[in-house]
Amino acid sequence: MTAITLHHCVAARSFRPLWMLEEIGLPYSLKVLPFPPRQHDRSYLEVNPAGTVPAFFDGTMRMTESAAICHYLAARHSPGALNVEVDEPDFGPYLNWLHFGEATLTFPQTLVLRYGRFEAWERRLPQVVEDYSRWFLARLRTLEPLLADREFLCAGRFTAADVSVGYALLVAGHVGLDAGFTPSVRAYWERLRVRPAFLRAQAAEREAALAQGVSPLPAPDTPGPD
Repeated sequence: MTAITLHHCVAARSFRPLWMLEEIGLPYSLKVLPFPPRQHDRSYLEVNPAGTVPAFFDGTMRMTESAAICHYLAARHSPGALNVEVDEPDFGPYLNWLHFGEATLTFPQTLVLRYGRFEAWERRLPQVVEDYSRWFLARLRTLEPLLADREFLCAGRFTAADVSVGYALLVAGHVGLDAGFTPSVRAYWERLRVRPAFLRAQAAEREAALAQGVSPLPAPDTPGPD
């Protein structure tokens, strides 16, 4: 038995801690749920009353925020490597980019997904999709000058901040926003997506989904009217 359990949906925010677990090499149990679990697996509400993923357990300790879980795993299991310590010059930038990936980059994408794909056809809002696609790309461009002369976001190495931002770039590919990547951002994403731990996380996601009777593909678009 492993102490760590991660409740996950394919391509959801819970991919961040999954990727972190593979980067660190920790043993874990992966439970894959259909998306959204609050609709398709009501028993999950006993695990997380909000019905969202991730739900991360380390023994009896539970966390539900993907960026916070990344920070927890880095600080506890990868000090000075995936974590940036408080006495390092880039401690502040590290925290900034770690939360930038979720609060600034993933937030607008959730609106693009909801009002462009997941809502019933009559509830879709093309203007919201257009506005928040532009929001995402405008804020993503702030990374261009930073990544023009460095391999990763901070501290001269790959950290949990790269996992946080990298997940947002993964989602961008699912919704077609990757066409707007600037050259340095595109090159950065290409470096991230070939990391062995990233590939292992994707393989673990697929294998667990198939073994547990869940589609290994991202949540499908809600069909339009006939």
